[in-house]
Amino acid sequence: MSIYTSNISRRTALQRTAGLAAMSVLPGSSAVLGRELPQPHFAPKAKQVIVLYMSGGYSHVDTFDPKPRLAAEHDTSIGYEFGRPNFDRYLKAANWQFRPNAKCGTEVSDLFPHIRQQMHECALIRSMNCDHIDHGEATLQLHTGSTGFAMPSLGSWLNYGLGTSNPSMPGHVVISEHRPYAGPQIWDSIFLPGKHAGVQITPGETPIPNLQPATSKTKQDLELELLSSLNKQHLTNRESDNSLKARISSFETAQGLQTEAPEIMDLSNETQATLDLYGATQENPTSYASQVIMARRMIEAGVRFVEVIDAVGACRDNWDSAHRDIASHEKYAKRVDQPTAALIRDLKQRGLLDDVLIVFCTEFGRTPWAQDGKGTKSRAHHPHAFSCWLAGAGIKGGTVYGETDDIGNKVIHNAVHVHDYHATILHLMGLDHEKLTYRHAGRDFRLTDVHGHVVHDILS
Repeated sequence: MSIYTSNISRRTALQRTAGLAAMSVLPGSSAVLGRELPQPHFAPKAKQVIVLYMSGGYSHVDTFDPKPRLAAEHDTSIGYEFGRPNFDRYLKAANWQFRPNAKCGTEVSDLFPHIRQQMHECALIRSMNCDHIDHGEATLQLHTGSTGFAMPSLGSWLNYGLGTSNPSMPGHVVISEHRPYAGPQIWDSIFLPGKHAGVQITPGETPIPNLQPATSKTKQDLELELLSSLNKQHLTNRESDNSLKARISSFETAQGLQTEAPEIMDLSNETQATLDLYGATQENPTSYASQVIMARRMIEAGVRFVEVIDAVGACRDNWDSAHRDIASHEKYAKRVDQPTAALIRDLKQRGLLDDVLIVFCTEFGRTPWAQDGKGTKSRAHHPHAFSCWLAGAGIKGGTVYGETDDIGNKVIHNAVHVHDYHATILHLMGLDHEKLTYRHAGRDFRLTDVHGHVVHDILS
């Protein structure tokens, strides 16, 4: 039946597509309006990315950067902190023992026994550093390269530079149960075309609002065909209207999501062996383990970039609980350790680890001294040195890169700034961070601004 002979009124058509429109405000498809996918600058080593982001700032000296001096000189003063003449710093020993990976010798604390077993697949960077001491700004920089201005996120840049292989799914997905520091701007496309913004999935009963069609598929197809025809006609004389193009793309992606997303997000067809590997259960779809399995399924569906944000709840109900007591790390490590290690093993046994890059990161580290003076249990924010790691496609497993001083206070060898981190991830995906630009407001912008160097020593 032709859309022009249907007796659907304008009011009815608008009402019936309202649910789809509500869902489509978070666009993602790159294969839109007949355009081919963009090409990388050179042959990529990785084709897709999973970012596991630990919100709140875990302590590097309690997790991935062992410092025997902290144990030997626990509660010993190292003098006043610059700018705080009344605060005497007392060294604080790590709460957990460090032990080596059996295959490569990389030391990781007992907080992460499962991850430690997979460090031969990982490149651990112990010399990360950033530019801000507060959560919002540091989180923003880790995701966008900027501490204070709204800039496109890493996922948006990758989606812009490479597109998605599945036009029915967004190229940039963020799984976040709670609002993270800095909010949705950490997955926004800002001035990049809106179709590159991240689509947020909230684990639970309604992962994506308005996912179920308001009418039958036949009727909705007719309504969307009419809508597409009108939008494209409207676009004819408005080729420069990127917001209109993004809106058209968002409807196409939303329609694809209705078809594919329910199956992807349904873990009921996962084997019991897989659930056991991750420590997941069918009864708890909001667990971190379930979120990581969903991320793997998104990758299998062709999504280019997936981020899982471990933001358990309100402010400081995350790794930032170290302000109260560093022992709280036990709770958060237990939540993510097994699923993270399982993801590496699962991708490898499925033959996907050669194509997928895994990034495990946080926004900054914690101080090597007690936050509130001698004998106290807490650690404060520390942007001058922290640890992150990468695994999978293009990564030299078993590598440890960079070094901090004997208490983990500052980087003394092979510093890796967040801009370098971004440049390296883009390089693995076949993108030159200096060439991946977008002209806006009379200037060519890029993720790394005027900075960034690829860390070649961790690449295979």
